[in-house]
Amino acid sequence: MKKQILNPFLPAWEYIADAEAHVFGGRVYVYGSHDMFGGEKSCMNNFVCWSAPANDLKNWRFEGEIYARTDDPANEDGARTLCAPDVCRGADGRYYMYYSLEGAGIISVAVCNKPAGRYAFYGYVHCADGHILSSREGEPYAFDPAVLRDEGNTYLYFGYCPYPPKQITKVKKSYDYARVCRLADDMLTVSGEIKKAAPSFATSGGTGFEGHEFLAAASVRRIGDRYCLTYASRHGHELCYALADDPEGPFEFCGTIISNGDIGMDGITDEQDCNNYIGPNHGCLERIGNEWYVFYNRHTNRTGCARQTCAERVAPLPDGLIAQTEMTSCGLNGGPLAGKGLYPATMACVLKSRSGTMRGEVPLRGIHPYITQICADGNEESFAHIENFRRGAVCGFKYFAPAGATRIEAVVRGNGRGRLVASDGFATLATLKVEPSDTWTTLSAPFTTPGERFALFFLYTGDGATDILSFELK
Repeated sequence: MKKQILNPFLPAWEYIADAEAHVFGGRVYVYGSHDMFGGEKSCMNNFVCWSAPANDLKNWRFEGEIYARTDDPANEDGARTLCAPDVCRGADGRYYMYYSLEGAGIISVAVCNKPAGRYAFYGYVHCADGHILSSREGEPYAFDPAVLRDEGNTYLYFGYCPYPPKQITKVKKSYDYARVCRLADDMLTVSGEIKKAAPSFATSGGTGFEGHEFLAAASVRRIGDRYCLTYASRHGHELCYALADDPEGPFEFCGTIISNGDIGMDGITDEQDCNNYIGPNHGCLERIGNEWYVFYNRHTNRTGCARQTCAERVAPLPDGLIAQTEMTSCGLNGGPLAGKGLYPATMACVLKSRSGTMRGEVPLRGIHPYITQICADGNEESFAHIENFRRGAVCGFKYFAPAGATRIEAVVRGNGRGRLVASDGFATLATLKVEPSDTWTTLSAPFTTPGERFALFFLYTGDGATDILSFELK
């Protein structure tokens, strides 16, 4: 079987979130916040980078650590986490990384001679009079920076707009709009006016953003002759977008690109009845070759502190408009997965309990299933799996191309006693008998392959709880 790529496209033991993907010199580099499995909050690990050839998205390479928490002079004790980096190449050929320190309300910059080398602290974004951007009372809270280099100019986007607003720093800030400003050639100094890019819940009246106001997670790309601002809306789970003819706006709300619960797809309107457990979303658009992709967060390990990046192909129209896309298990693969082969259960793009899903921390040993791992953070032998699969729970995998499989096997463990019913969402394809086992055990049953591209769902009927490690179509 040819090599394939699944969602999440990085190893199951890696927790990169808030991804910014950029093509530099024929390779795709993914930068992002770095969560820790078992961490008490998000972004606890140092920045690392992964890359792949732009013409071969099935071969990702770990580039190593590129920046540590203690590299920032304002964080020599490492007490603050590093959040949401973005990178652009400056006029001098060097690579500039913009990021936030947890709760600092300022934007830090590091620089490197190559995309995935060891970055060195460079400075803080500041205004023309020398004061650090967002350090004065009343200035907009600086968070989640995004940077765009376009036609010889550099533009910085930032903002955090919770509602009701909450003061995060001792110095009172404003939390009313996402902002955009131009930077001077030094990549640090604000040049000109700081403009409003997108409204918050408190300021959206009459703007067209109502119901999808800016919360955080700004990211910007040029699509043709237009500029696309993607962001997390006030709902958190969705990445929305707005378009403008100028990089400094004005931006017009245009829709939702993706929700990490598929809310807005196929008539799904309710957070409880959506396709997955939802939480804060953050990502980007990026053109790789002739295709555009959206990168987004999914949530694992019962919390919002172990996020992973997934990606899906999208198709912007000539005017920049983008239809909402669904979550799949085959995002970067270029098409459906082979209908024969061994697959990890962790590539599930649908996961819910008999009562649906939820937002926030999933209760331990309740009725809800969740993705987790056995080994410690960073261990490549993580044994990532779906845990606590109980009566009425469903996991789903999209999509497969028929390949004539006649048997299905699933590797499970737990105290469950019942049935795993496999279907394509319409007809039963197989039924696997589940018995209690303290060790990983292989179940097997005849399988009916659908005649065309299909999704595969497992529904558990029975007592107790079962963990699912993998399945194989044979």
